[in-house]
Amino acid sequence: MKYQLFSYGTRSMSRGGILIDTNWLDLSVAASCIGRDELAALSSVDALLQRWEAAQHELRQLALAVAADESAFSEAKLDPTQLALLAPLVRPGAIYAAGANYRDHVEAMSRALNMSLVLDPKSEGIAPWHFLKAGVANLSGHRGDVPFPARTQRLDWEAELAVVIGRQASSVAVDSALAHVAGYMCANDLSARDNFLRDKADPSSPFRYDWIGHKCFNGSCPLGPVFTPAEFVGSPEDLDIRLWVNGVLRQDSNTRNHLYSVAEQIAHLSERTDLYPGDVILTGTPAGVGMETGTFLKRGDVTKVWIQGLGELETRIV
Repeated sequence: MKYQLFSYGTRSMSRGGILIDTNWLDLSVAASCIGRDELAALSSVDALLQRWEAAQHELRQLALAVAADESAFSEAKLDPTQLALLAPLVRPGAIYAAGANYRDHVEAMSRALNMSLVLDPKSEGIAPWHFLKAGVANLSGHRGDVPFPARTQRLDWEAELAVVIGRQASSVAVDSALAHVAGYMCANDLSARDNFLRDKADPSSPFRYDWIGHKCFNGSCPLGPVFTPAEFVGSPEDLDIRLWVNGVLRQDSNTRNHLYSVAEQIAHLSERTDLYPGDVILTGTPAGVGMETGTFLKRGDVTKVWIQGLGELETRIV
């Protein structure tokens, strides 16, 4: 029985929830309905991830119980139309983000920027490349309002598959890397393109590039709407991924266009630093970002990221 997890409420007063079929339930109350006190005590997705292997058994039992008798969980039922959904992880660990990791995106950006970019870096022995997004301040949930960042006119969208670590990974091999994944989410790596370069810095300076200004601002990392455990996803390398802006399809691809697979990214990152439960990896974006055509977001625009089996994440720019 498939289940997905979510967080709702406010950042300072958040609660965990579980989605089973069409039943949106408060996780702690639902667990109490069948006497699963240990699960009831783990009232957040963040807490579940800290003991993910053990928590999965409890969550499976809860999902089966709900499927067998929905009426027994009436006290736990929530109205999805009234929920204020947060990012499923309210306090994630590190948020790593892959740059230029879709073949179609690299090809499109090469044309847009009139640059000769390496279209198949892996074949040339080039390792994956990542940057960091900040944590709590950068989060936004489903139907969240993201303030238009100051000092930018070129706010861009990037639909991405988010990977959540559920077991510590230290120098893991590629063929065992996915065993460290707890699950997946939709993500939107919002980017302030015109904050990337420090205009007053010497063009030859290694300090000319501003990755914080480019990628880190309030709400710049929408996640959700739910967290889907890895056991219900299958291969992360064959998922359709799309993004719409105001109902117009802008990105339409599949994760099989990854230059570096999820497993390869985990293996590479874990050679440099241990990955811990609650860490998140954004795995790159496909072709169709605004930078390719000079089309950018403005106040009032609504983006929707959809990934096969993971749901649809909506974000409004205000």
